[in-house]
Amino acid sequence: MSQMIEVMIDSIRVHLMAPQRVVVLKQVNVERYLTIWVGPYEAEAITVALQEVEMVRPLTHDLLKNVFKAFNARITRVEIVKLEGDIYYGNIVAEADGREIHIDARSSDAIAIAVRAHAPILVHPDVMETAGMEPDREVSESSAPIKNEAPPPLPEDASDRLSVFKDFIDKLDIDNPDKDNPASPSN
Repeated sequence: MSQMIEVMIDSIRVHLMAPQRVVVLKQVNVERYLTIWVGPYEAEAITVALQEVEMVRPLTHDLLKNVFKAFNARITRVEIVKLEGDIYYGNIVAEADGREIHIDARSSDAIAIAVRAHAPILVHPDVMETAGMEPDREVSESSAPIKNEAPPPLPEDASDRLSVFKDFIDKLDIDNPDKDNPASPSN
């Protein structure tokens, strides 16, 4: 098998227009990233472990880690091994009784387990080649530099339209928030 590429969790991002989250994995020692879309619950499971939040009862990924431990199996790494369409395939790799065990897993579950077990996350080179992204390193030399220009002048009637807001702000008594004022929620 080709040399796997080690990555670390760079961030978990929220898509403002959809319920999905994005786990951003960064290649170790290189500016190359892999983004994996996950559901909100999977993202929360990863975030809880990253922030080392103590839960009253074990979450599903904590339970799975405890099962490995109960059977004297040590999680050695997780792998993102394949990308078909938009679906990433993962493996949890454990060692038990001197043998290596590969357990098929969703990539989001594998990542959540890796965080809890403090295990490395590895990506197959074909996956990184297909879906990895590098930030743009160069700005076209032919593009003109950005100039800081003054904003265009306001139309003549703009100050009349904005005067309503100025009057409102002038009536606010910011130094005395308890005093009745037009912005008070009780009005």
